[in-house]
Amino acid sequence: MILSAENIYKSFGVKSVLEEVNLSIEEGDRIGLIGVNGCGKSTLLNILTGEDDPDKGTVALTNGKTVGFLKQSGGLELDRTIMEELESVFGDVRAIEQKMRETEIRIAAIEHNGELFDKLSTEYEQLQNRFASMDGYMVEVKIQTVLNGMGFGSFAKNTPISTLSGGERTRVALAKLLLEQPDLLILDEPTNHLDFKTLYYLEEFLLGYKGAFLVVSHDRYFLDRVVNSICEIEWHKLYRYKGNYSKYVVLKEEKLARQQKEYEAQMEKIAELEDYVQRNIVRASTSNMAKSRRAALERMEPIEKPLPPPKPPHFNFEYEREPVKDVLHAEEIHLVAGEGATSVELMKSLSIDLLRGDKVAIIGSNGVGKSTLLHELREPCRENANKVKWGRNVKIGFYDQHITGLNPNNTVLDELWNRYPRLKELDIRSVLGLVRITGDNVFKKIGVLSGGEKAKVALAVLMMEHPNVLIFDEPTNHLDISAKEAIDAALVRFTGTILMVSHDRYLLNRVPNRIIEMTGKDIEITEGGYEAYVDSHMRQEKTSPINVQTKDRFEIDRGEKKEEKPKSLADFETGHRTKKQRAEQQKLKNELKAVEQEIEYIENTISSLEEQLSQPIEDYRETIRLCDELENYRQQLGELYDRWLMLNGEE
Repeated sequence: MILSAENIYKSFGVKSVLEEVNLSIEEGDRIGLIGVNGCGKSTLLNILTGEDDPDKGTVALTNGKTVGFLKQSGGLELDRTIMEELESVFGDVRAIEQKMRETEIRIAAIEHNGELFDKLSTEYEQLQNRFASMDGYMVEVKIQTVLNGMGFGSFAKNTPISTLSGGERTRVALAKLLLEQPDLLILDEPTNHLDFKTLYYLEEFLLGYKGAFLVVSHDRYFLDRVVNSICEIEWHKLYRYKGNYSKYVVLKEEKLARQQKEYEAQMEKIAELEDYVQRNIVRASTSNMAKSRRAALERMEPIEKPLPPPKPPHFNFEYEREPVKDVLHAEEIHLVAGEGATSVELMKSLSIDLLRGDKVAIIGSNGVGKSTLLHELREPCRENANKVKWGRNVKIGFYDQHITGLNPNNTVLDELWNRYPRLKELDIRSVLGLVRITGDNVFKKIGVLSGGEKAKVALAVLMMEHPNVLIFDEPTNHLDISAKEAIDAALVRFTGTILMVSHDRYLLNRVPNRIIEMTGKDIEITEGGYEAYVDSHMRQEKTSPINVQTKDRFEIDRGEKKEEKPKSLADFETGHRTKKQRAEQQKLKNELKAVEQEIEYIENTISSLEEQLSQPIEDYRETIRLCDELENYRQQLGELYDRWLMLNGEE
C-alpha cells in the first residue's frame, strides 16, 4: 500500500463535489482518473496530495513513500534556467560528488602512505560507492534523455523558465517529476501541450515506471496504452474498473445493465409481496403468512435505481448547398511565422488538394506550422492569395483552438443571438441545449466560462453556420471524454469536407481518410487513419540478430529433452567425472563464456543508445525507433542474466 483515502467528502458552499470516496493505491497501480468537466477530479488530487483538506474522511501515506504531483500549472522556480531546475532534483548526488572532489584534492596533497592517506582513501571509496548506488555517473545522461524526450533537445540549457510559454513550463515540470521518480506519480492532464514525439516518450516512460501513478487525462488513446484500471467520478462518487479505457467502456455498460435488472427484479418482488399482504392480511387463514411476507419486506435491503450517466452533448453539422467536386487547390504556399525582422520561414513550398467528402488530418511537431497553414488556407496573405483556390459553393466553418472568436463580455445567449437576431430565444436555447448549456448557464458571461464550456459555445456557433467545409484547429482540446466522443461521432456522420489539425489519436483513428504529416521540410501523406500512419511510419518490427542468435543457441544447448533438468556448472563434483560428464561441463563453460560476451556487447549497445537518446534528435520517428531498440536490448539483457545465473547454479 502506498496511499489510501477513506470516506472522503468535499463541498464548496452548498454544492457537494465528493461523497463517500474511497481509494487505495498499491505498488504497480496505473490508474486513470476520468469524469466530466467539473466533477471533482482536480479537487480529489488536491486532497490526496495534501494541497486541500476534505470536509470529512482521511488520507494516509505509508511511511517512507514519496509522492510527486504535476498540477495543470505552477510548481517551478521562474528565476531558474531549465538546467538549474532539473539539476535541483539531484542535490544530494551533487553534494556527494563535491565531497569526492574535495577528498581527491586532499589525497593528492599528501604522501601515498600513512594513517591519513588510508583514512581519506577509505572515505573516498565509501563516497564513490554511495555515489554509484545513487546512479550519480548517469545524472547528465538522465537529464539529457528527459530533456530530449520532452522536446527541449534544441533549447539552450541556460534558457530562463520565465521566458517559456505556459505549455513549455508544464513540460519542464513534467520532466523534473520524471527525474525525481517518486513512489507515486500524480499527474493532472500531463498530455496537454505534447506533440506525438513527447507523447510517445511519456507513454514509454510510464510503461516502464517502477512506481505507481494516478493520472487525470481525457486522452483515450493514452489511457488505453498506459493504465491498468480506471477510476471514474460520477454523481459525486468514485467507481473503479479493472483494465484500460476500452475495457472500462464495456465493464461500465455491463454494470449499468446488471444494476438495472437487479433493481427491476426487486421492484417486481416488492410489488408481488405487497399485493399478497394487502389481499391476505385480514384473512384469518392466511394472516400469519401475510405478516411473514410483510416482515420480509421490512428486512429487504432496497436496491437503488441506477443513476444514468450524465447526458453527453450532441453535435450535428449539416449544410444546405453541395460544393463542386474540387473543393480546394493550393499550390506552392509559402509559410512564414511572424512579421518583418522577427519572421521565421516554416516551409518554402507546400501544395494541398481537397475533394468533396475528403476528411484530412494534418499532424506534425509543435511549431512546424500546422495552425499557420490552416490560417493561410482560410485567409491567405498577399503572397499566397493567388495560390489558394476554393471551389464554387464552398462555405467554410472555422474552429480556432484558442477560441478567440467569442466576445468575453457577451452572455452565452447573446453571443448566438447577436449572430442570428431573427431567431427566437427558444431556437437559440435549443441549440445550446444540444451542447448541454442549459438553465441559468445561458446568462453566464463568455469571459467566466471554463475552457470546455467556451469550446461548446464555439461548436454551437459552428453548427448554426451550416458550413459544407469544416476547418478545425484542435477540436477536442478543452473537452472531456463524453464531449470528445460526441464530436468524434458528429465528424464521422458529417458528409461534407473536413480539414483538421489534431493530436487526439483516438479522433485521428476514427475520422480522417488521409493524414498529412508536416515534417518542416516537406509533407508526407498516408492513406487511412492513425493506425495506418503508425504501421507505415513509426513501428516497423525489427528483429535483432543478437536476439535471434541467442535464442537459437539456447534452444540448441538446452536440447530437446524437456523432461531433463537443465544442468549448471555447480552440478559437477570436483571428484572423478566420466567422459560424458566432462564433455557436458565443457559445453556449459563454452555457453557461459558466450553469454558473458553477449552481456558485455549488449551493455555497451545500451550505453550507446542511451547516449544517442541524450542528444537532440529532430525526427521523432528516429527517437521512437531508438526507444524500441533500447527496450528490446534491455529485455534481452534480462534474459541473458537469467541464463547466466542458471549456468552458475544460482537460480
